[in-house]
Amino acid sequence: MVLKTVGIAVIGFGWMGKAHSRSYLRIPTLFPDRPADPKLVICCDNVESQRTEAVRSFGFAESTDDPMAAINHPDVDAVIIGTPNMMHEQLCVAAAAAGKAVFCEKPVGGTPAQTARVEKATREAGVITGVGYNYRWAPLVQYAKQLIDDGVLGEITNYRGRFFSMYGSDPMGLLSWRFEHEGAGYGVSSDILSHAMDLGMMLNGPIESVVGMEKTFITERPLPKGGGTHYDRGEPGDPTGPVTNEDYAGCMTRFANGSVGTFESSRCIVGPQSQMAFDIYGTKGALRWNLETMNEMDLFLVDGNNTHDGYTKVYAGDRYPFHGAFVPGDANAIGYEDLKVIECLQFLQAVVSGEQHKPGFSEALAYVSVQDALVRSWGSNSWEDVASVGL
Repeated sequence: MVLKTVGIAVIGFGWMGKAHSRSYLRIPTLFPDRPADPKLVICCDNVESQRTEAVRSFGFAESTDDPMAAINHPDVDAVIIGTPNMMHEQLCVAAAAAGKAVFCEKPVGGTPAQTARVEKATREAGVITGVGYNYRWAPLVQYAKQLIDDGVLGEITNYRGRFFSMYGSDPMGLLSWRFEHEGAGYGVSSDILSHAMDLGMMLNGPIESVVGMEKTFITERPLPKGGGTHYDRGEPGDPTGPVTNEDYAGCMTRFANGSVGTFESSRCIVGPQSQMAFDIYGTKGALRWNLETMNEMDLFLVDGNNTHDGYTKVYAGDRYPFHGAFVPGDANAIGYEDLKVIECLQFLQAVVSGEQHKPGFSEALAYVSVQDALVRSWGSNSWEDVASVGL
């Protein structure tokens, strides 16, 4: 059987651009029943060495420093965007106008208003969209969703979501675009809190109201010296500049199903290194999952015999969705980038079938509608109702 070929353009060849590119390259080696063969047509980056690497090491047919050349390339069917946040709107809208499917790393916009404009433009253009909420695709998260939907946990009463990361905990971490409103929009509420809340809404449904707070703990950072990311470090005495978005965001929430919840995110916390985690509690059981141990999930089920009450550790394995494509058996671990492969496979399927991918820009809009209420709460110091910011 001759498979359809889907031409891929990647704009922004940093960590995420490389992760997507590797993932598309791996799909044919892992999924013999794939819907199409991805082809890396063109990579766009403003750094010459990145463009060279894209062609030499990843096998892109071409490279360019002009995003519009990548978007309008005649062999490109889908555009993957991994640039700094505040560039997303222009690129997504241009890709939609060109009739291309578009996948954007989160956040789709650095602000809720930007995301709303992007969602409207792509919806009206009728193109397939996707957003990088990749933790949805962890096999045990998929299993958790099945347990909840099947009523195994009973009526959900409480949800706790969080994403704690140490990437900004060192005051010598460079003032990259992530720490500036001009480059990133909001801080952790656009960055890592969006992952935690997206999972909360995927697992437990819509959020109706929020009350929260934010704080910037490290207010000055060393200026980059001709480049650098948030993982790079300066030295004491280096010139500094102001951090202009938040390091921490947290809130209490009311869900539409009557349950209550809390969400927190911090990029300056010390201890949790990449604790993207949730705990969910129901009338018949509970479960908890943490990215730091992503191949394990703790499950508590009420069975009427309280002499052995307690959480049972469940290990990932090939009996759960997608896992067996990477490794057979039980308790053989998969990793972070394997989730990106699953994500890319699902987006590829959407492009071929013409059926909208989930999560797409409508799910991104659902999150920023909650974010908008959260930001309003920072000013009012009170509960704020969630209302769609869609156009």
